[in-house]
Amino acid sequence: MINRPSPSWTRRATVLGLGAAALAACTTSPTNAPSRREAIDRRVDQALAELFAEVPGAADLAQQAEGILIIPRIATAGLIVGGAYGEGALMVGPQRARVAYYALSAASLGFQAGAAEFNQALFFMTPAALQAFRLSDGWQLGATAQIVVDQEGAAAGITTTRLNRPIIEVIYGQRGLLAGASLEGALYNRIAA
Repeated sequence: MINRPSPSWTRRATVLGLGAAALAACTTSPTNAPSRREAIDRRVDQALAELFAEVPGAADLAQQAEGILIIPRIATAGLIVGGAYGEGALMVGPQRARVAYYALSAASLGFQAGAAEFNQALFFMTPAALQAFRLSDGWQLGATAQIVVDQEGAAAGITTTRLNRPIIEVIYGQRGLLAGASLEGALYNRIAA
């Protein structure tokens, strides 16, 4: 005599099995989709290559810096009230090892109109400046930074006369037009990537 499972048991097992398969399909990501970290790393690599190609003196400055924060593709828009957001990576040492990931956010009020996308590089020239940045949550870009950008928004060359500040900010690769915007006061927070 052969024991056969009851019809209700096989229907229940089938329904549970299909439910589990559907749940697994919803919770897994495709294997070819990049992770958040991979996406940020790819944009940082592109922005770093663009920095060295477009900004005279940037490669030399990078050799002297204790660390570099690259925030690529910062999106900013405004009409009286404006905002900006971007994500990037902090690199330290001669090999430019990525040690942390950060988000930039900024809000502004005043005359401004338009939308733009651009890259930002912060060069930390002293160990103290780098340590202060890494230890703070909600670090704010202020008057201690030397800004390297010309009137049209395209990056100006970096000269030795500009190397007297602990932090040097370079804005470059601007796409679009936004009049009257500044990143002074922008907040930088560490993110999980």
